[in-house]
Amino acid sequence: QVQLVESGGGLVQAGGSLRLSCEVSGRTFSSYAMGWFRQAPGKEREFAAAISRSGSSTYYSDSVKGRFTISRDNAKNTVYLQMNSLKPEDTAVYYCAADAQAYLGVRTDSYDYWGQGTQVTVSS
Repeated sequence: QVQLVESGGGLVQAGGSLRLSCEVSGRTFSSYAMGWFRQAPGKEREFAAAISRSGSSTYYSDSVKGRFTISRDNAKNTVYLQMNSLKPEDTAVYYCAADAQAYLGVRTDSYDYWGQGTQVTVSS
């Protein structure tokens, strides 16, 4: 059983920064590509960032490119999302997800396992 647990969300002013973490249980973390998604109230869950198994490749949505950085530490079974220059429109529940097929997918159905989410609120 693979479990994902996000942490690091909170309330921040516009222009501020937050770092999200997602710890993954199990000994096969390095075999998964990992992604971060977000879901604002009343909206569909949307892709934010993805990282390959080794961390050598990353991919971002246009809305976060240049502000967010995804990284991973395979020794710690953890993926991170560093969020800088936050905007009120970044307010959402942020989810990490694991893709056993190891694609840098942007669709929710590309991912096999999901965390419970962590709330990020950016005030103006």
